[in-house]
Amino acid sequence: MNVHFISLGCPRNLVDTEMMLGRLLEEGHTISSDASRADCVVVNTCAFIRPAIDESIDIILEMTRWKKEVEGRRLVVTGCLPQRYGTDLADSLPEVNAFLGTGAFHLIGDTIANPLDRARMFLPPLQNIPGTYTGLARLQTTPPHMAYLKIAEGCSNHCTYCIIPKLRGRQRSRPVEEILSEANTLVKAGTKELVLIAQNTTAYGHDMDGDDDLAGLLRRLARIPKLTWIRVLYGHPDYINESLIEAVATHKNVCPYFDIPIQHASERILKRMGRSHDISYILELFERIRYKVPDAVIRTSLITGFPGETEIDFTQLVDLIEKVKFDHLGVFTYSDDKDLPSSKLKGHLDDQVKQKRFEYLMKRQAGISRGNNRKYIGNPLSVLVDKAAEGKDGMMIGRTVFQAPEIDGIVYINGTAEPGSLVTVRITEAHEYDLAGDII
Repeated sequence: MNVHFISLGCPRNLVDTEMMLGRLLEEGHTISSDASRADCVVVNTCAFIRPAIDESIDIILEMTRWKKEVEGRRLVVTGCLPQRYGTDLADSLPEVNAFLGTGAFHLIGDTIANPLDRARMFLPPLQNIPGTYTGLARLQTTPPHMAYLKIAEGCSNHCTYCIIPKLRGRQRSRPVEEILSEANTLVKAGTKELVLIAQNTTAYGHDMDGDDDLAGLLRRLARIPKLTWIRVLYGHPDYINESLIEAVATHKNVCPYFDIPIQHASERILKRMGRSHDISYILELFERIRYKVPDAVIRTSLITGFPGETEIDFTQLVDLIEKVKFDHLGVFTYSDDKDLPSSKLKGHLDDQVKQKRFEYLMKRQAGISRGNNRKYIGNPLSVLVDKAAEGKDGMMIGRTVFQAPEIDGIVYINGTAEPGSLVTVRITEAHEYDLAGDII
């Protein structure tokens, strides 16, 4: 069967999609990049926050129209949306042949082959989500020189605004040797940059017997020949210790890039969020990182408009970003749903207030980012070339060690080079989020 995939949401979802693609290829199916030529479309959904839910539903509805155009077409919906809404979702979308929850990806081949002969909704227990991928095929969909490497599944924290434990279960770390084996396979195939991902990468190993942790994993990955960069996303401040900071500081191919979502600056709001740290701990952590790793880049994510957030709380948030001057900052407005513990809290804010606060934070951060970027003007930087700039002859697009794929800015490169190559670029322009320069 000819199958077309649509993968929505984060890189963790993308890896799930790649695993399903690999399984289907092993079972003899073909993969199409064009839905109009496909017999079946699989939509791997995200349901983390309301905008992601809306996008998933919009895409599913679009694909129901695709299905009706030709008799016999099949539509399968997988991932977090069916896991979150179960039979209610199935009842509202009778056009969909089958739904697979997050613990049912291994059923994708069977489901596509016989979607009308079985129950429409498959929601196995969350512990069925594999914490190990030994022997499972994977079709990489990112550029050959960059790959995401999932090191754990699930999350054991209990933040009141977060649905992830319900969708993915408790944390289950992959065995070190299995991760190393996959990393070696990817590097031998041409990967130059490995981006480590999980719901909470910095908690890696805490659920396993023995001494395995993220610091030890980084040290072993750093020894892989021809691996240019190792980047870590989705950290948690409570799990960052001296050993991890030291591992980043001492290995040249470990990017000095710390992705540490802290969510808020008000201690009152942090407690309502179910976060166990206070802001003094956060500030001290950032100081330690910048002392031990002088060229460290710090990225964080914040939530504004959380229930009960007052003007005083919001001012503390503004003061924090002015004080820390984050290299990269993502801001989300609080997204409510009745199945979240935070939904039961008092003091919900209206959407206009949340949006106004979001825009104010992003405006302040734009100025900070522009100032941070200006320090690179005139300096030579190592840049990993990603691709040619669309519609611009003689220009490429790439990233430095302080720019993660998809979520941070980019470098516009005047000159030509092979995608996947590492070039030296002298920076000539600095913008809010992007840089530009010439190959030297």
